[in-house]
Amino acid sequence: MDPGSVIRVSQPALLAILILLAGCERKPDIGFLKYDESHASKPDFAEVEHRHPLSVADLQKLTPDNIQRFDQEQIDQIYARLSAGPIPDGAFDGDLLFPKGQSGDRRLAEIVGGLPGLAVEWKTIKLEQLGRALWKGKVFYRDQRLLRNRIEDTRLLQPLVGSDLGDIPKASVEGRDQWLLFPARLYCGQSLLDSRRESIIIDYAFTDTLPGYREKPDFLAGRNGLQVRDEIRMVRPGFYLGRAYLGRVFLLDFTLYNKAIAERDGAAFAKTGQVAEDCWPGTQQRVLASVQ
Repeated sequence: MDPGSVIRVSQPALLAILILLAGCERKPDIGFLKYDESHASKPDFAEVEHRHPLSVADLQKLTPDNIQRFDQEQIDQIYARLSAGPIPDGAFDGDLLFPKGQSGDRRLAEIVGGLPGLAVEWKTIKLEQLGRALWKGKVFYRDQRLLRNRIEDTRLLQPLVGSDLGDIPKASVEGRDQWLLFPARLYCGQSLLDSRRESIIIDYAFTDTLPGYREKPDFLAGRNGLQVRDEIRMVRPGFYLGRAYLGRVFLLDFTLYNKAIAERDGAAFAKTGQVAEDCWPGTQQRVLASVQ
């Protein structure tokens, strides 16, 4: 193409492009109860759900990308209005969620403390950098109620793992080899944020008793390490919002997404708002605004 040539775009096409770009930047329009910086101002989740029930259309607006435009209180209010949905099965892409106003620059040394071999190696590595370098998602084994994490780059784990990776199971996801590490139990249990209904729990407490456990590095997530406990709820089919805790102290949010499940089950959910619930919906059952 001649560098001096002019590319002509019709007005409808230009309008469509502008709408698309605006949609990428705009935070989804979802209702929240007011709050301020004081903890006492945080609203009761039952009142949030009563006054601002999420509709199917609201859930359709949310994506793993744009949910990061909310602040932590807004993400908490979204999570509290979700239900667990079905326990997932298969490989899900994962991303750490650092909400608006929350820095992703916390140094990992502040978190791992004095764990041997790690505080020194990771003292200058930021949590966001480490998490996204290591963690690519999770593989759920629904029938076995087990889970493993997808790790693509093991170099940062070498102080623990060494160079011998021969006995670590692997999987190929979209043509990329990934190591399956940090096994965990899957079950339904009480949410540490919202106890009105259950969440899907990803529990690493007894990772050392699970099939395929490899002490280095799997101990890091378990009872002798960081004592990780995750919980997730479904936004819509194929898309889950999660919360990670270390020793029952909240650390960060994360998202899980499976495109194939989203495409397979998304249309039916958009029409009915109905989904299988594997966990207890609670006495204060979720309010889902009517499908338009």
